[in-house]
Amino acid sequence: MRTVLIDIIAGARPNFMKIAPIIRALDDRKSAGGRLRYRLVHTGQHYDARMSSDFFEQLGIPSPDVNLEVGSGTQAEQTGAVMTRYERLLIEARSDLCLVVGDVTSTMACAITAQKIGVPVAHVEAGIRSGDWRMPEEINRMATDAVTNWFFTTSETANDNLRRAGVGEERIFFVGNTMIDTLLANMGRLRRPSFWQDLGLESGGYFVLTMHRPSNVDEERHFAQLLAAIVEGTRGLPAVFPVHPRTRKTLEALGAKIQGLHLVDPQPYLEFNYLVRHAKAVITDSGGVTEETTVMGVPCMTLRDSTERPETVTIGTNEILGTDPEALRAALDRLFSEGWKKGEIPEKWDGRTGARIVGILESCLFR
Repeated sequence: MRTVLIDIIAGARPNFMKIAPIIRALDDRKSAGGRLRYRLVHTGQHYDARMSSDFFEQLGIPSPDVNLEVGSGTQAEQTGAVMTRYERLLIEARSDLCLVVGDVTSTMACAITAQKIGVPVAHVEAGIRSGDWRMPEEINRMATDAVTNWFFTTSETANDNLRRAGVGEERIFFVGNTMIDTLLANMGRLRRPSFWQDLGLESGGYFVLTMHRPSNVDEERHFAQLLAAIVEGTRGLPAVFPVHPRTRKTLEALGAKIQGLHLVDPQPYLEFNYLVRHAKAVITDSGGVTEETTVMGVPCMTLRDSTERPETVTIGTNEILGTDPEALRAALDRLFSEGWKKGEIPEKWDGRTGARIVGILESCLFR
């Protein structure tokens, strides 16, 4: 019986949440006599061993079969290192399919490398677009989709983006959102972080803050103004801030301890989403967090001018505020005075996306 080997690429923490349901579905099919095998390739783009191991352990992801150990560097340095090392792997031990997820540098680099060597590509979370070319992720999305064979999408908006780019219907598969598979599978396992009691946190009585984008955190004066708006607008409630390394550099340069703002290390998956689930609201410039807040029904304020996930705004609990501190103040005032929109869960964000993807891969690869 012929089997097919799929490379599953994981390069950064957002990828780990997206691959877990696919791996689980492949393992389920394997126990039922499936013919799909996989090789988990960790590029090492996020090289913090503690955080990586935390996510792998908490989400039940097996140890990588291969670690390319790329490490830190500029966008170009990381791209080149991933491509060189993944090409070497494919030459030495070729796979039948390269499956990439999301929009990190490793996604783009492995997709291009595989296609150049004649290995077809499947892209999970294909077709999403912010329209903002200043974001490295937007370039990664466009480049990846340009060399993709099979497109697995999270929304009808993504489907429309691909159709406008000339992708045929037979290659577009609207399957849902694997990040939400992971969230729903772990809702009963979410756990309080160790600092919960020390900070005096109570359900619905604090905010969660995440910021790491250059437009928000690289310029000290603007960053300080945003933080001042948060402290003022949260009206004395604690704001828990898991600090990204990029953000920490600017915070250290500011050199000020801000009353009401609780700086903590980046949190493992189960602890972070416990914080989000029980927060009064989330203030963020992340894309993925807006999907999780939508499903959990938590108010979300996004400090960006655009989003590649418009369904979190049109259907969910997210609102795009831009990067003006005054707009954030106004949104926080509205939260306290009027409340926030309730939102709904987008179509097919139901926890069964991984199984849909594996079923479609079987059909495509064993025609």
